[in-house]
Amino acid sequence: MSVLGFTLLYVESPAKSVAFYEAIFGRPPLNSSANFAMFQAAPGVTLGLWARHDVQPKPVAAAGSSELGFPLATKDEVNALATAWQKKGVEIVQRPTQMDFGWTFAAVDPDGHRVRVFAPGA
Repeated sequence: MSVLGFTLLYVESPAKSVAFYEAIFGRPPLNSSANFAMFQAAPGVTLGLWARHDVQPKPVAAAGSSELGFPLATKDEVNALATAWQKKGVEIVQRPTQMDFGWTFAAVDPDGHRVRVFAPGA
């Protein structure tokens, strides 16, 4: 089996989602069209955004039922990123807090998918 390198989210408006992910990644998508966009999330890892109404076969999961995780090294990095995203207008649904797995916060994209940032064991 190969290594997972691609994650796909179904979105209502690729344009709105592109604006959101451009803001948090700090770069434009690798490619985009009216119904699809692809970002390099990390070396060897891409994130696709596909217009929900064009997906075949039709998705059965509810919108916003996914969570993306982004590990950082320290609690201070997590706090700084939460502040930076908030200044960009990103909706933070969980302020930085301690959980069993580490120091974390969670944001949501335009479709309600969670974007979790965490420092494991911090």
